[in-house]
Amino acid sequence: MSTATEANDRPLRADAARNREKIVLAAAKVFAERGLDATLDEIATAADVGVGTVYRRFPDKDSLVAALFEKKIDDLATLAQQAGLIEDSWDGFVWFLEQVLARQCENKGLRDVLAGSPYAHDAMEAAASRIVPLVMALIQRAQRDGYLRPDLVEADVTVLEKMISSLASTAHDTPELWRRYLAIILDGLVVR
Repeated sequence: MSTATEANDRPLRADAARNREKIVLAAAKVFAERGLDATLDEIATAADVGVGTVYRRFPDKDSLVAALFEKKIDDLATLAQQAGLIEDSWDGFVWFLEQVLARQCENKGLRDVLAGSPYAHDAMEAAASRIVPLVMALIQRAQRDGYLRPDLVEADVTVLEKMISSLASTAHDTPELWRRYLAIILDGLVVR
């Protein structure tokens, strides 16, 4: 991770940088477990710092969410690029969906962000806009190769991801249940 800086680009003192890192790590854990409804007070408790320290590093929840999830959205864009390099277009499309859904099902906060949470909406929308052309390229490539039904569009994939990832919040005793429903949906998307 790069050296943390204040808003005016001055490097943080060592103790302030440590506190910022503790806050980010705690927020990642708390948001993954409880989603974006978790409070900054809960994050401060998990980071073992005062809530005032959280507010000194992050003036509001939006800035913390943006700092934490922009990297995760960038990672999803990288996955889409990697999927495009897989020789078989169907395998690339399926691999991408599996990777994205695994991450969403493991991380309630990421699921909230991708579902359109109001927190850090502008920052997340800008980051997510990089993914759409990459996903469209995966879809069009699999359609061109005759694997994927021709009427599928990117918005369909987004809805399917939301539907499948929502299982994670209801199927606590069967955390891999999403894979079953992905297989069923993929069976309906493949050209016969």
